Amino acid sequence: MAKAKTSAFFCQNCGYESSKWMGQCPACREWNTFVEELVDRKALSTSGKIKPVTEAKPVPLSAIKTSDEERISTSMPELDRVLGGGVVKGSLVLVGGDPGIGKSTLLLQVCRNLSGQNLSVLYVSGEESLQQIKLRAERIGTFSDHLELLCETSLDTIRTVIERNKPQIVVIDSIQTMYNENVSSAPGSVSQVRESTGVLMQIAKGMDISIFIVGHVTKEGVVAGPRVLEHMVDTVLYFEGDRHESYRILRGVKNRFGSTNEIGVFEMRTEGLVEVENPSEYMLSGKPKDASGSVVACSIEGTRPILLEIQALICHSYFNNPRRTATGTDFNRVNLLMAVLEKRIGMQLSDCDAYVNIAGGIRMNEPAIDLGIVLAIMSSKLDLTIDEKTICFGEVGLSGEVRGVSMAEQRVAEAAKLGFEVCILPKVSLPSVGKKYAMKLIGVANVREALDAIQA
Repeated sequence: MAKAKTSAFFCQNCGYESSKWMGQCPACREWNTFVEELVDRKALSTSGKIKPVTEAKPVPLSAIKTSDEERISTSMPELDRVLGGGVVKGSLVLVGGDPGIGKSTLLLQVCRNLSGQNLSVLYVSGEESLQQIKLRAERIGTFSDHLELLCETSLDTIRTVIERNKPQIVVIDSIQTMYNENVSSAPGSVSQVRESTGVLMQIAKGMDISIFIVGHVTKEGVVAGPRVLEHMVDTVLYFEGDRHESYRILRGVKNRFGSTNEIGVFEMRTEGLVEVENPSEYMLSGKPKDASGSVVACSIEGTRPILLEIQALICHSYFNNPRRTATGTDFNRVNLLMAVLEKRIGMQLSDCDAYVNIAGGIRMNEPAIDLGIVLAIMSSKLDLTIDEKTICFGEVGLSGEVRGVSMAEQRVAEAAKLGFEVCILPKVSLPSVGKKYAMKLIGVANVREALDAIQA
């Protein structure tokens, strides 16, 4: 009997299914995201029998034994940190990023390192030919024979190869090119991406194989396809950065086996991606001397303190609506902090254009950089130069108070290691830091005291 094919409409953003086209998705509230796809409505097989309910037995929580996940090191400490310590066996990892950002290069380097540990690795490419992969591999370095390449888009063929060769690591590049014959829609559609990921998840869990999936992103910066894709996988990693710049940030968005606050910093070179062991030194390179509107702040990403330069430019506006721009941080947060300065210390900013930038192309949203943004705005508005050996951190509230932040001692230790001599920090954090560092610590309780500290 022929398969019953029906037409359905799917939301490309969240995967919501509807029998008719709708302008706005009722699930994710996005507009004009529905596309029509053919769907096979297979009748359920009557040969299979439902298991008796008595076979499913709940287990008490106290009777469950736990053990540490067996992890495989990728020989790339930056990547291992983001993954939570290494690759977990049987895990499904999704790597997303803009085109040309370095996703395939990163995973090919991971394959080289893992195959060098005598692990069997299978690299499946649906976008490039074997010759193209070979050219990139020659630029990266020497590869072991434990790495095998396969150019294929049929998921049934890929599953057969995996079941026959039984590799320990599999890389799928990319999920949007995979084609499941049981789904009649085109590759890259909502149905294909969802069903293909479901098959790969069964392979990973059933055969205890670690699988990396490359996913393209939309213009909004999220992985293309249904939102359920990120819920199915164990780990979601995003590769950030400008493709025209040399530095890349690998950020964990979801991780069932570790923290989601860690980041890895890489530099793109001719021979591939090189790890940046000291991101703070890179972020501060090229910092201008004796220039107003520039200050160094300290942020925490996971367990790693990162020093970064915050720049602000405040100038008089000749238009009715002043222009406000924020790069690398939250735009609304900058507006809020400027309102605090106007209310609490009477600094006139309503008739000024304001441009705030975090140098280096990195994006930070931690509240601890509030004090850095405030000091940079003060410095530019009053044309004050903040000493280049001064660092600051602290959260600023609506009353103008400077609130304490976590891991204050680690931040001061990182600043002392890089040669900073003065640290402006919340007054409530002074007891936790102590006097073990050869730095002048200035505790401030509000933004007025912070202004006095840079004017002294």
